[in-house]
Parts: sequence; C-alpha cells; structure tokens
Amino acid sequence: MTTTERPKIISEAFGDPATPPLLLIMGAMASMLWWPEALCRKLTDAGLFVIRYDNRDTGRSTKYPLGEPPYTFDDMANDAMHVLDEHGIGKAHVVGMSMGGMVAQLVALKHPSRVVSLTVISSSPVGIDTSGLPGTTEAYMEHSAEGAKVDWSDRGQVVDFIVRDARAIASATHPFDEARMRAFVEQDYDRSGGLLSATNHFMLKGGDAWKGGLHEIAAPLLVIHGTADPIFPVEHGEALAEAVTGAKIIRIEGGGHELHPDDWAEISAAIIAHVQAR
Repeated sequence: MTTTERPKIISEAFGDPATPPLLLIMGAMASMLWWPEALCRKLTDAGLFVIRYDNRDTGRSTKYPLGEPPYTFDDMANDAMHVLDEHGIGKAHVVGMSMGGMVAQLVALKHPSRVVSLTVISSSPVGIDTSGLPGTTEAYMEHSAEGAKVDWSDRGQVVDFIVRDARAIASATHPFDEARMRAFVEQDYDRSGGLLSATNHFMLKGGDAWKGGLHEIAAPLLVIHGTADPIFPVEHGEALAEAVTGAKIIRIEGGGHELHPDDWAEISAAIIAHVQAR
C-alpha cells in the first residue's frame, strides 16, 4: 500500500543557493540532525549548497502509527525529489547513508535526470542478492535484540539504548565520546517528540522493480565505507562499487557505521572531489 497524501517533509539548507546543490539523505530512524551541522558547513565552505531533511517518521516530518507504515522505499525516493522541488532545484548531487544510501540508489534509478552524482556511505547494494556477503556482526545482533526490551515511549530508556547503539557501531580507531553523544541523542529525541514511529523504518518494503538494475545507474558513483562497519561490513560497499560501471570506493580505515568527527576531513574531501569532477 502506498500513501496517497503527500507527507510534510522538513528540510534545512546551508550555503549559497547559487552554488551546486548537494542533497543529504540519512538512514533508518535518523533525523536530519545525524548529518552534523558542522559537517554540512564544511561542505558549504567548499562551495556547495547543502540540503538535509527529516525522512518520514523522523524529526519534524510526518509520522505514522506504529506497525504498518503506509509508504515504501520508492515513496521515500520520491520524497527526496519533492525536497529538491521545494528548493527550486532541478538536479543535484545526492549523498545517502545507510538506509539513506539505499534510498539514494533508488533516486538515481527512478530519477536519473535529476542526479548529477551519487555518493553512498555505509550502505548496501539494492536489487542484488547480498546473501553471500558477510552479515551484521554477532555482537551487534545481540545488542540490537535488546531493542525489543526498550519501552520506546520512555525517554530515559530510549536515550540510553540509542547511546549504546552509537557505541556499538562506532569506529574501531577513534575514541567514543559518550557525553557528547548523549547530549546529541537527547536533543534529537526532544526535537522529534520521541522515536517510536521511527521504528517503522524497519518494516519498509519496496524497490523490487529495480531488481538487477544497479548497472543502470548513470550517475557517477562514489562509495565511502568504514572497514569496521558492524552493520554492513565493507564487502557490501565493495559489491555496490563493483556493480556500477566506473564507480570508485574509499575505505575509511577502522571506520564504523557512523560519521565520526575525526573522519569528517577524509569524508568531506572525498565528496567534494567527486562533486567537483562533474
């Protein structure tokens, strides 16, 4: 079932609208705040017009009752295009992370004329069999299972769990700043009015029409992937890069499933170079 009523999608832009636009799509349960403002500013300093937004069921965008989200991944790809429309942008460079990376792949397949370049961070290829690739680590699976015990209407329990989640997916190389992360998660929770509806993201379907179609992606593709990612091991990023002609991959050594501040310089430099090459 696909919702017929267009949701309210909240977005925020940084930089000069006259510069090349860069659309950021975040992953499951994550509002736009998970694209740190300081990282967005780093990209605008390089001459880009950066747009981040709250996916459905996150942040201040439209939320739905728990359990049966009336939308699909294809709808989320269309949401990205509506955000561009609202900013008066015909085509943009698109960056997606995790689930947002899958949505970004669908954007490039469904709306090829609107994607100048594509960057996929810490994600997995859509439309191909990934059963032969390494799966989520046992340690992370054990942590994730604890989510079933969380009362998602209880702020304290939710904040504690999300902080533990952030630690579980963190870099194997850089220190984990628990105090900073807790303050951030509290901010995100309060801005979003809770995170209960965001769990709808784990029930989403869609994208089936693009099975076997990754080779049709025409936009130049850059894959950025941490070598210590416990959710999508780096082989997922490698498989995506191999599936798209001319794609490039940058491996963040010791990188987890996150945008760690100590990796921003490498990540932003890679995105900027990819964009400026177009």
